[in-house]
Amino acid sequence: METSMERLRGGVAVITGAGSGIGEGLARVAAEQGMRVVVADIAEDRAQLVAESIRDQGGEAMAVRVDVADSASIDALAATTHDTWGDVTLLINNAGVETLGLTWELSAAQWDKTLNINIHGAIHGVRAFAPRMIASGQPAWIANTASIGGLGMMPVQTSYILSKHAMISFSECLFLEMQISKAPIQVSAVLPGPVATRIFEDGGTTTNSASEQHRVMMQGMLASDGISGYEAAQRILPQIAAGEFWVSTHPELTREFAAGRAAHLSTLQLPALPEEVLKGMGLSID
Repeated sequence: METSMERLRGGVAVITGAGSGIGEGLARVAAEQGMRVVVADIAEDRAQLVAESIRDQGGEAMAVRVDVADSASIDALAATTHDTWGDVTLLINNAGVETLGLTWELSAAQWDKTLNINIHGAIHGVRAFAPRMIASGQPAWIANTASIGGLGMMPVQTSYILSKHAMISFSECLFLEMQISKAPIQVSAVLPGPVATRIFEDGGTTTNSASEQHRVMMQGMLASDGISGYEAAQRILPQIAAGEFWVSTHPELTREFAAGRAAHLSTLQLPALPEEVLKGMGLSID
């Protein structure tokens, strides 16, 4: 009997942010499953290295530079993919950035960059790819990378956290739209837990001490407790292939965050953080 992962074999996967981290891991795992992989990233040199490595191991991959903050760039990615390999089986809107700073201290450009990449990148990814995926009439999969942070709150990470809340909401609504359209497209929201990636190295920040202390705290946590992007992908892709909506790298932690969020909203509690988190940020609230 064919397994869900075997259904991906021979299909075309498009993965944004695939030059490093979780995206790179997903590209490698998809290739191992016999998929032809489009390694899409704004850092073309990284994307080329990943694609070359996949080909060296006997897989099929091509690197394409894409700026997901630019809708025209995503349209070009879709055109290149379809012209080269035809219909897309798996789309993972994975590209994302982290920006640290107090809401009022981030520049308009920093806000625009973060939201355009983290939110509009996925929206335009679906807009550019979904029509042809639906028209093909074949089973296909769309996954959007959110975060367990999308189930919580965190000062200084405001732009990132709100974007991940948005990704969860977007994925939920997209799931329902596919359902009412009777489209054979499975939709997943990916909520990674601690994964060691370049997100803090590549992200922007303001110069206040709270932001810097938070960056150090988060980098330390990921370095000590985070799994690799490849290990995360090994956990993520089978869940996507199985048609799971909620996809997690750390199921118990995700359930803990979800339960905490549900309790917070059900009793309309005031926003608050555990004291240990505040101390880690060098803050305290009397």
